[in-house]
Amino acid sequence: MDKLDLKKARKQLFTAPAGRFVEIDAPPCLYLMIDGHGDPNVVPDYPRALQALYTTAYALKAELKPASGDFVVPPLEGLWSSRDPESFRNRRKGEWDWTMMIMVPDRVEPRHFDAARERARHKTGDVVDLRLAWLTEGLCLQALHVGSYDDEGPLLADLHDRIMPAAGYGFAGRHHEIYLSDPRKTETSKLRTILRQPVRPAD
Repeated sequence: MDKLDLKKARKQLFTAPAGRFVEIDAPPCLYLMIDGHGDPNVVPDYPRALQALYTTAYALKAELKPASGDFVVPPLEGLWSSRDPESFRNRRKGEWDWTMMIMVPDRVEPRHFDAARERARHKTGDVVDLRLAWLTEGLCLQALHVGSYDDEGPLLADLHDRIMPAAGYGFAGRHHEIYLSDPRKTETSKLRTILRQPVRPAD
């Protein structure tokens, strides 16, 4: 049986025009998730969170494979928020709350997750805060950003100040990013990141 590739099966969630926001309807998706706070380039919890996510994702892949449930581990994703939305435009990263995530197949059950987390714990010893949870976003505006993460500000400012007000939309969830490129192997100017904002009709 072919491996399930969620990036292909849910193509609309992983593609968007460069520099231009379009509407999508994001269905409920199941994720491995872990929370943290602060500048991801500075706080030690961030690399530990990524290690826990990836180790558990590959352990889950091994757990499902014997039952013909093998899958391709999708790109890293993140939910970002702050008490002051301006902190994103101004890149005040120390104020950010984050939830890093990896999408997993819908068929994953708590027993699969518990077994995979136990496998991962033996390797890293640091998966206590990891959880399995559904994310429902519904109507979203989504665009592709090409370039440095620190250059996302103008595109987000246009979304918040012009696009959403013109369409009569308000915020309906946390800022969502999908990292299509591996920053360890990709030039900063060529990084490809999906920017997503759940929205709803403004009151």
